[in-house]
Amino acid sequence: MIKLQNIEKVYRTSSIETLALNNVNIHIRKGEFVSIMGPSGCGKSTLLNIMGLLDEPSKGTVEIAGSTVDKYQDKALARLRNEKLGFIFQSFHLISDLSVLDNVEIPLLYRKGSARERRELAQEALEKVGLSNRMKHFPKELSGGQKQRVAIARAIVGKPEIILADEPTGNLDSAMGNEILSILQNLNKEGATIVMVTHDEAMAKRTHRLIRLFDGTQVTDSVLSTNLATGV
Repeated sequence: MIKLQNIEKVYRTSSIETLALNNVNIHIRKGEFVSIMGPSGCGKSTLLNIMGLLDEPSKGTVEIAGSTVDKYQDKALARLRNEKLGFIFQSFHLISDLSVLDNVEIPLLYRKGSARERRELAQEALEKVGLSNRMKHFPKELSGGQKQRVAIARAIVGKPEIILADEPTGNLDSAMGNEILSILQNLNKEGATIVMVTHDEAMAKRTHRLIRLFDGTQVTDSVLSTNLATGV
């Protein structure tokens, strides 16, 4: 589902060169729920951005859902992101002057389909995360946990095969964090492949695999549970 081979990422300025990722090799199979951990600045978010086609490696090969994307142009990358990937961010990234329903519809604006179809899919996604009673509310009227559930609904509205979550419980208390992780686990049971960056060891241990990074290098890749249907 996701294959990274010999990935290196270097950030350069006129005076300094920073090695963010060094020789990272990861194969995430269909149906896995994988967590990525490591200290701040170790390359976790950079790695997730490369998986999400938001950044490109300095060296190495990226394959997403069977497509090797090294030579894809921007338009093709955008189409693949929209069709195959769903993104969840720590800071929610909701648009304050749009209703909950309108926020969830945003990814569908880049696809063919009628306004009615978009609305029905957005309503379905909000029902899945337990927010069908908040569709007409605005982000300022929601708690942090509710905002994250809206963000999850937006990520899944297009029925992506892969969900990439960057610290999805980082801004939440433990009770709401557990609720968000339970939603992600249910989405995984329904077939979504999930990669989650987290600082929370307890959350990470509830996933299938734990990959640890240190100074841009992949140091461990541990299987925590074999209770999944694996694929390519």
